[in-house]
Parts: sequence; C-alpha cells; structure tokens
Amino acid sequence: MAIEGVNNVSSQAIDIYNRLIATLPVQVQGFVNIALLVVLVTIFCIFIWKVYHIISKKNLIDLNLRQYNQTEHPAGGKFLGTLLYFVEYIIILPFLVIFWFFVFTFFLLLMTKGLEVPTVLLISTVIIVAIRATSYYREKLSRDLAKLLPFTLLAVAMTEKGFFDFQEILGRFSQLPLFFNEILSYMAIIVIIEVILRTFDFIFSLFDLEDQIPEEDEQEDEI
Repeated sequence: MAIEGVNNVSSQAIDIYNRLIATLPVQVQGFVNIALLVVLVTIFCIFIWKVYHIISKKNLIDLNLRQYNQTEHPAGGKFLGTLLYFVEYIIILPFLVIFWFFVFTFFLLLMTKGLEVPTVLLISTVIIVAIRATSYYREKLSRDLAKLLPFTLLAVAMTEKGFFDFQEILGRFSQLPLFFNEILSYMAIIVIIEVILRTFDFIFSLFDLEDQIPEEDEQEDEI
C-alpha cells in the first residue's frame, strides 16, 4: 500500500509538471529547467557549506567527563558520567548521524543520474561512515572530507548528459519503499560503527589514552 501511494504521488507530480511545462513556450521551458537546476545546486552548496562542520565533529554533543571527577564521591561521579555518556552518545548521537544519512541520500537522488537506488544508498553510507570515522582521528580531516566528497559528486554529476531530469528524479524517489530492508541494513551499519568508535573513544578517555593533537595542528584547525 505504501509503495502504491508513493507511486501515485510521483505520477501525479510528474503529470502536473508536464502540464505546466507544456503550457509554456519552448524557450521558456528551457529557462524554467535551468532555473530549477540553479536553485537545486545553490541549495545543495549552501547546505553543505553550512552544516559540514556539524557532522564532522567528533562530539556532536559537548560533554566533558572530567567534570565528574571533581565530586566528593569520585565513584558516583564516574558512574553518573558514564550513564550520561551512554544516553547522549550511544543512543542520541547515532540517530543524529542517521538523519545526515537521509539528507545525503536525498541530495544524491537529486544530483546524480544513472545510479540505481541501492548504489545511492551505498554511497551515502560510505560517505557518512568515512566522515564520522575520520572525526575520531582528526576533525580537520573529517571537515575536509565532509566538504570535498559532496562537492566532488556534484561536479561529476554536472558533467553527465541530462544532469537534471525531473521525471527521473521523481521515479527514483518512488522506488525508495522497495528498498526498505536495505535502508534499515545501512542504518544499522552506521549505528553499529558509530557505537564502536564511541565505545573505544570512551575507554581511551577513561585511561587518558586519547591522542593529543599537536599544537601546530590546533592552530591550523582554527584558520
């Protein structure tokens, strides 16, 4: 039923779009298509530029565990810190990452041509996992990836013939319900990897084994 509903909405949207375009002169049709493409690319670039630094941060939620070591009962403070750490980073953070997975998938479906939906889902997963994994090593590297990969995909997509095809885009979105199980699998992979990375990071923080970024790297990050 859900698949049929999505297909019906897509068909209606395509029909409305074709009717509107058909009422316009040929020259105006070309202008409308170019205008839609410009708006789409502009929104994509602004979005990436505004939010790339968010997903590339190791700690999307700022929490300093060391503040709990200053209590009169260190054991109780450590337990409370561990509990809050689990709730905020092991439960909440993965869902924030999943949100970015859906955002990247949405834009990839809009911007790429000739890629099957499963391939788009795989690319989105790889991008998100790569950005998140590198954020635990160096946030500067993660930020560079968060900017470079989406813009590279955009550049490649714009060189393809028939870059913006409204009917094809709607058709690909209508296929998403068919890959519900694959979407769940990729979401699970993202969550599992994030939890593993965060768990190791937590263990390292308990034993003060976290890698210290050299001073020159810190100054470089502030530029």
